[in-house]
Amino acid sequence: MTVIVEVSDFIATVTLNRPEAMNAIDPESAFQLREAWGEISRRDDVRVGVLTGAGDRAFCAGVDLKKTMPPAETFAEIHFGPEPSDPPISTLQTVKPMIAAINGFALGGGLELAMLCDIRVAASTATFGFPEVGVGSIAAGGGTQRVIRTVGQSDAMLMLLTGDRIDAQEALRIGLISRVVSPQELPGAARAIASRIAANAPLAVVAAKRLAHLGCDLPLAHALELELQVFGNLRDTEDRIEGRRAFAGKRRPVFRGR
Repeated sequence: MTVIVEVSDFIATVTLNRPEAMNAIDPESAFQLREAWGEISRRDDVRVGVLTGAGDRAFCAGVDLKKTMPPAETFAEIHFGPEPSDPPISTLQTVKPMIAAINGFALGGGLELAMLCDIRVAASTATFGFPEVGVGSIAAGGGTQRVIRTVGQSDAMLMLLTGDRIDAQEALRIGLISRVVSPQELPGAARAIASRIAANAPLAVVAAKRLAHLGCDLPLAHALELELQVFGNLRDTEDRIEGRRAFAGKRRPVFRGR
């Protein structure tokens, strides 16, 4: 398997498993990534996911150029033809939180994959970049759109237009990642965050993620109204009542996603 999914304690760990190719994405791993995202979305015993790469050299070095040469069909035939193509990695979605544990190179499609995640934690040895312009391409897996929404415009354009790489400390400074830890601490740090999320009320976590994503494209007044409506939906859930009872009883709540 080029993508491994392991589930324990409500956490799904998704590992890109091509260390010999720096975990580059080939057609097989792209298919398995789509399957993994779907599995996370469907499973009731998964509340949060962690995405990482096998080995200690790379999270994901991007698309495997040796295995992804341009197809014989035109783009129009593939994109608008009667036989729909597989959706691109850039469209991967799950309502559940995803954490990227970036353990090395996150370049091109690898950085785009990390940016699909809600939280990004990196080893101090991690390296980031969009090198596509150096080979006559662009970061077309969502990179040009997500990075400009994640970091400041000047920093985003510097990365996109030069193709230069940045280290973990610079990525932290510009807001591309949330935290930097030693390589040895990275798996535990990512899982600790995942465990804290998994301990929260599942419906509330999903609602918070959905509101954050939807609201940033709405005028503030509309987003606040949407927030109020979602709060109303959550107000009388079993989990919210359990949370209040647990707080009053000075005990840990037991959430069931109801």
